[in-house]
Amino acid sequence: MRQDSPEFCATCHKVHLDEPVNHYRWLRGFNEYDNWQASGVSGQGARSFYYPPKSSTCSDCHMPLVDSHDPGNRDGKVHSHRFPAANTAIPSVNHDDEQLRITEQFLQSGFITVDLFAAAPVEAAAGQVEMRRRADTPALASTFAVGEESEQTGPTVIREVGKIAAPIDAPGVCFKPGSTLRIDAVVRTRKIGHFFPAGTVDGFDVWLEFQARDAKGRILAWSGYVEDNGRGPVEKGAHFYRSYQIDGEGNAINKRNAWQTRSVLYVRLIPPGAADTVHFRLPIPADAAGPITLETRLNYRKFTRYYTQFAFAGKAKPGPSGLSFDSRDYTFDSAPVPDLPIVTLAKATARVELGEPHWEPVVRKQDRERWNDWGIGMLLQGDLKGAEYAFRRVTEAEPEYADGWLNVARALIQEGETEAARPFVEKSLALQPSLARGHFFLAMVQKAAGDYDGALAQLNETVRQYPRDRVALNQVGRILFLQRRYADAVAALDKTLDVDPEDLQAHYNLMLCYRGLGQADKADREQKLFLRFKADESSQALTAKPRLLSPEDNNERQPIHDHISGERLPLPKAPAVRPVDTGRVSPALPAGGAHAAPVGGGQ
Repeated sequence: MRQDSPEFCATCHKVHLDEPVNHYRWLRGFNEYDNWQASGVSGQGARSFYYPPKSSTCSDCHMPLVDSHDPGNRDGKVHSHRFPAANTAIPSVNHDDEQLRITEQFLQSGFITVDLFAAAPVEAAAGQVEMRRRADTPALASTFAVGEESEQTGPTVIREVGKIAAPIDAPGVCFKPGSTLRIDAVVRTRKIGHFFPAGTVDGFDVWLEFQARDAKGRILAWSGYVEDNGRGPVEKGAHFYRSYQIDGEGNAINKRNAWQTRSVLYVRLIPPGAADTVHFRLPIPADAAGPITLETRLNYRKFTRYYTQFAFAGKAKPGPSGLSFDSRDYTFDSAPVPDLPIVTLAKATARVELGEPHWEPVVRKQDRERWNDWGIGMLLQGDLKGAEYAFRRVTEAEPEYADGWLNVARALIQEGETEAARPFVEKSLALQPSLARGHFFLAMVQKAAGDYDGALAQLNETVRQYPRDRVALNQVGRILFLQRRYADAVAALDKTLDVDPEDLQAHYNLMLCYRGLGQADKADREQKLFLRFKADESSQALTAKPRLLSPEDNNERQPIHDHISGERLPLPKAPAVRPVDTGRVSPALPAGGAHAAPVGGGQ
């Protein structure tokens, strides 16, 4: 498997549960392979926002070359079999200090960064209209996120952007005492070839912490603090990166009991080479002392506190449980429970003076990537007008950057404004004629206009450069179907299944093609496969219970939401002294730091 190491890794890192195990149906579990394969990191995906200088595989990151005198060495090097990644739990409880050090070093290597980027006043939006659209594409039955390997989209929001001050650290930015602001932080994946986080994301604690203090040290807002003096659970209103799965009675899947999963409340993961935009409310008292210090930290704990307690000391009380649910309460006092380390992966700090604000964006070439990342985060949330606004600033900051124009088009196409997107796609291709993703999105504009021949020509150029991009292959098959060239469409869609035999869209279109060819037996087979992999929409009814019981979880379920701390959550007292360590988190956030510094350096 030396030539196909990602496929070798996929045998354990692309998983599903099926009826013999869960007594329910086929259900995708975690899946590192597909989002790697469809991304720019693999060199096989045509539509990524960012591409690294060279493609890489699993072993490039997780089996780095180390010095060795082993007989199997090559030029004094072997691939490390420590597999550095994110498991801080095992070395911690086994007191393996060296493995823990290497794991923390890997986690703090700069593969992900945080930026405090924008601020906006929270004002009564009298007369403003906000329009929401539900997704209309079939969804995969999955407990994991779906990235560039599919055209699956979520709900979208059309709204006016309003007043903006960005970047926050630009000269002249001020906050007005007595006002309430919305602060936007951006989490950006950099040197990572799969979703962040990855693996069994129903069992982790990964969250973005935010704190604001005035010059006297008074805490004005704090989202994502850890209860029990830094040892307990993360407060429920935090911004989490995880898969929140529920069982047949609406209880959280929190004991690694994945076989009981029947629905998903929400999944929030960040694709490789992409970003997430996070919104925090900041009330500034009229008597606040400036400047205001803002700080955000991306924190990681291998397992939630609940699961750690369950694993070491959990004892079930009498109560209802079955194959599809567990409604029992548990006690955790039967044995000692260790405190797993909390590691800060990245942090950002900004200081803003108090005064009369001027709500104007500051567009500079040096901030082009920050504007772009902010826009990507909003686009992936379905905030289409916010994304378009950000990407237009990108074109102003660096007009020669082809992806700035293309990203404006992406937002417009997702909104359904395909003709409005056309000049932006054409501008990007004029700047970079070989841009494969430019040809792909031009094809989407032409397809919407009914120019199928033109769309096929553009898609063929995309596929020529990226022959394993399954979305481009699916689009070729779809257009051929619309032209009633059913046999040609089948040939194109079979190429998609060569990449992923479980591709939902390919099976759907093959079902239609075989019906057009009059091959009923093959059409029936494709229909069965389509229904096998398609999500059970009715299972969303199970989310009613957790949504009603927890306003915090219901808030987190919304693609676009604000985190409100100081207005309705009791703020804990910050300890007077912060322990000095290697980046692990205490309940308090320190002052100082750069605007977007990964802990330990890195890109």
